[in-house]
Amino acid sequence: MGKIWANSGDSHLVEPDDLFETSLPADLAARMPRSVKHEDGRHETLYVDGKEFVRSMPSATLLVDENGKSVTDRAPGANDPVLRLKDLDQEGIWAEVVYPSIGIWTSSIEDPALLAAGASAINDWSITYQQSSLRYVCTATIPLLDVDDAVAEIRRASALGFKAGFFSVVPPAKDDWNYPSWEPVWEALSETGMVLAFHIGTEPFAGDSFAGRYLRGPGGAILNYMETTYGGQRAVSKMIASGVFDRHPTIKVLVSEGGATWGPFVADRLDEAYRQHGSMVKPKLNRLPSEYLYESVYASFQHDRSAVPAMTAMGWKNVLWGSDYPHLEGTFGHSQKVLHELFDDISEADRRRMTVGAFEELFPHVLAAPESEV
Repeated sequence: MGKIWANSGDSHLVEPDDLFETSLPADLAARMPRSVKHEDGRHETLYVDGKEFVRSMPSATLLVDENGKSVTDRAPGANDPVLRLKDLDQEGIWAEVVYPSIGIWTSSIEDPALLAAGASAINDWSITYQQSSLRYVCTATIPLLDVDDAVAEIRRASALGFKAGFFSVVPPAKDDWNYPSWEPVWEALSETGMVLAFHIGTEPFAGDSFAGRYLRGPGGAILNYMETTYGGQRAVSKMIASGVFDRHPTIKVLVSEGGATWGPFVADRLDEAYRQHGSMVKPKLNRLPSEYLYESVYASFQHDRSAVPAMTAMGWKNVLWGSDYPHLEGTFGHSQKVLHELFDDISEADRRRMTVGAFEELFPHVLAAPESEV
């Protein structure tokens, strides 16, 4: 089979172990997210701003790269922006939206000053990663505990060259996404043109749960994986229902790693609520909720077969594929197999839209992907 080239709407950086120690005062660095692997090789403890959480780890063979840093045999180039391109070329992945890894846990920080300093440190490092190749679209970590801090970092990150901002699906601040307190953030995104990039599974950690949704008992691993998918849907629904896209029609939103079949369902459900419960709806919108979703919201999927008909049969054109490189649940090592299984039996135009077209629409500055050989 010929190679299918695809852009990825969901990939990750691997931050250096000493990122915060080398960029922040010691008292702040000690409170930033860090992972300590257990001797059994099957668990890790995550430490974030005085909180800790033990979780199981997928099994993987650990290797040491040429710089002495630990990597897995699944993604040997993950730590290095140059070696990474070799992995991507092998897999047929061209450009990537690249989120943090350990930095995702910043949503659990409760100190605004610490969060602002940590986000700045992550962004100063990741922009150098992005500058190594026009194939990388790194997401700027936005500190969301304080609206003024968020606005300031959006503007600073945009000036540095970031084209997307990483947002947790639930804000760590008191007000949720449908509250008017976020209006300065929407204005800053509109003015800079920065894509709002939600990554699922980023609810703040509190006690032994993520925003009250950490399940134990039989089937817990599957149930928790399911729970992570809903955060992005909720976040987008809050923005639509509260009129964000009426006031700021140029904002584009990407929901990564949460699948894509949910788009038509959520669009229908929002329309149903708007029509059938119209007497209770506030604010009134200029258009049906589904129109905002289909126009302004994009979603990346990985393996799910149903995401293809979400575009080809249900009309949601803003569907793009993602590899989740270099995470263990991603497609590294079998990306071409996945791409052929998903896209061999559809039209060339539909395949191109999901593999590269929707991505290029969000990020027109990226280098154009090579033509697929199929």
